[in-house]
Amino acid sequence: MRIACAILLFTLMFATASAQYYLRGEIRDEKGNVLSNAKLKLQSSNLLYYSGVKGAFGIVSSKETDSLFISLDGYQDLAIKVEAGRYHIISLKMLYSAAHLQRNKLVSLTRNMQPEERKKHLFSGETYSTLVENEFVQARKYPETGFAIHADRAAYSNIRRFLNMQTTVPPDAVRTEELLNYFNFDASPLARDSIFGFRSYISDCPWNAQHQLLYLNIASRKIDSSEIPPSNLVFLVDVSGSMDMPNRLPLLKSSFKLLVDNLRNTDTVSIVVYGSTVGVWLTPTSGADKAKIRKSIEELYPGGSTPGESGIRTAYRLAKSQFIKGGNNRVILATDGDFNVGQSSEDELEKLITQHQESGIYLTCLGVGMGNYKDSKLEVLAKKGNGNFAYLDNEHEAEKVLVHELTQTLFTVADDAYLNIRFNSSVVREYRLIGFDNKAKALADSLNEVEGGEVGPGHSLLVLFEIEPVRPAGSDAYPTDEPVANLSINFRKPNESLRRITEYQVEANYSGFTELPKCYQFATSVVMFASLLKQSKFSHQFGWNDVIIMADEAHRKGDYMQEEFISMVQKAKKIYGKMRKRKNKE
Repeated sequence: MRIACAILLFTLMFATASAQYYLRGEIRDEKGNVLSNAKLKLQSSNLLYYSGVKGAFGIVSSKETDSLFISLDGYQDLAIKVEAGRYHIISLKMLYSAAHLQRNKLVSLTRNMQPEERKKHLFSGETYSTLVENEFVQARKYPETGFAIHADRAAYSNIRRFLNMQTTVPPDAVRTEELLNYFNFDASPLARDSIFGFRSYISDCPWNAQHQLLYLNIASRKIDSSEIPPSNLVFLVDVSGSMDMPNRLPLLKSSFKLLVDNLRNTDTVSIVVYGSTVGVWLTPTSGADKAKIRKSIEELYPGGSTPGESGIRTAYRLAKSQFIKGGNNRVILATDGDFNVGQSSEDELEKLITQHQESGIYLTCLGVGMGNYKDSKLEVLAKKGNGNFAYLDNEHEAEKVLVHELTQTLFTVADDAYLNIRFNSSVVREYRLIGFDNKAKALADSLNEVEGGEVGPGHSLLVLFEIEPVRPAGSDAYPTDEPVANLSINFRKPNESLRRITEYQVEANYSGFTELPKCYQFATSVVMFASLLKQSKFSHQFGWNDVIIMADEAHRKGDYMQEEFISMVQKAKKIYGKMRKRKNKE
C-alpha cells in the first residue's frame, strides 16, 4: 500500500512539474492598433518571443501564471503577469517623443490660422483631392508662413513616365516643388562657413498683370570629397514577385551597380532582401571589395510576397549593428512600394518608420515600376525616415540620382530644415505659395506643425510666391524703400540637437520679366507646366503653347534636361489636346 501511494505521489509530482500551459494574447497600442514584432521575454525560462503580424502571441510555459517583459522601439517597456486560460489584450504606451513625431505634419503652414478657418479657407475648391492647393492669403491678417526645405525630385521622373506612356498624369502625382527641385538652378552665393546661401528677385507675373512673382533661391553648401564621412549603407531590396519586370528589379540591379563604382574603401555595404524570404543577402562588406558586392547584386532574383515591414526592421537592425559614429548611416530602400504582408497601410508604415527617426540612420527611397507603384507610401517613408526619395523610370535617371548627384542623394548637410517668411503687409496685400501643397489629412489635424526636410550638399532650391502688391491710389508702383519680407531658415546640423537659425531680408529688387536671369524665366515655365497638369484653377489664363514658348526662349542651349523638359510639354499638349477633343465630341 505504501509503495502504491509513493508511486501515485511521484506520478502527481512529475505531472505537476512537467505540466505545460499556453499563454495567449495580442499586443496593441493605446488606440487599439496591433503591434507586430514586439519583444516578449518570459520570466520563467528567459526565452525571447515576438508578437506576430497581427500582434498575436502564443507561448508555452511551465507555469499557469507567468510574467512577460515586453519591449518595442518607440513604446514604454512593460512587465505584466499573464494567466493560462485567458486571452490577454495588452496595451503599450507610446513614448512622448514618438507620439510627438507621429502627428500629421504639414509641408507648409500659415501661422495663426485656426484649424476650422484653415479648413474652410482651403477646402473651397470644386473637387476633393489628397493634395489641397495653397490659396491666396491676406498678408495683414496672416503675414507669416513656413514650409519644409527638402530636395525630393520623384514627381518629375514619375510625370515623365506617364507622358512617355502617352497617358494623362494624376493631378495628385504633381508636386510643383519637386519639379523645380529637379533642375539645379544657379546657386545663391554663400557666406563663409555658412550652410545656406540666399538670393531673391521680384518680377512680373506672366498670367496676371496685377500680380508679381517673388523668387527665393536657397542654396546649400557643397562639401569637398575630403569632408565626406565614411558610409554605412544597407541596400534594402524588394525581390518579391511584383518586381519581376524589366523596369523593376533588373533596373534596380543596374542602378546599384552604378552606385558601387563610387564606393570608397572606408565605406561599408550590406544587402537585405524581402520577398519569398527576408534576410541578409550580403553581410557587411568593404567598399574596396566591389567585385563581391556586384556579384551579390547580380544574383538577386524575384519571387514571393512583399513583407516590406519585416524587411525594414531587418535593415535597420543591421544598420544599427554597423553604426558609424559621425558617419553617414543610411538604409536605401528600393521597391515599387507594393507592401502586402505585415504593416502595409500608410498609417502603419508611418508608425513603423517613426520608431527609427531618432536613431541617426537616414532613409533613401528609390521607387520603380508602373501599374502598382505606390508613390504615397514611399513619400511617407522617406519623410518620416529623415531622408529623401526619387523615382527611377530608366537607367539615365538612375545615373543622374546615384552618380552625378550622389552626394546630394546620399549625404546631408542640414536636418529638419524649414523656411519661415514674414511678409510686410504695407508692401504685400496677398500672397500664394506655389507648390508645397498639403495633404487633406494633415490639414484636418488641429495639432499639426511644419515637418522639416533633409537637404543634401550643393543643392539649389527655388521657391515661388505669387503676390498682389499694395499699390498707392493712382499709382502703378509700390514702395521700394521697405523690405518685402523677413526670412529665416531653421535647421540642425547632422548628429546635432542644437537648432540653428539663419536670417535674411527680402528686398524689393524688382526686375522686368525679360530682364530676369534665364534660369528664373525657365523655372516659371516649369511652374506653369505643373499648374496645367494639376488642372489648377490658377492655370486658366495660359496654355501649353505659352509654356513651350517661354521654356524655349529661356532654356540653356545644349542642356539635356531643359531640352527634355520642352519635349515633355509638347507631349503633354498632344495628350491633353486629344482628351479635350474627346470630351467635346461626347
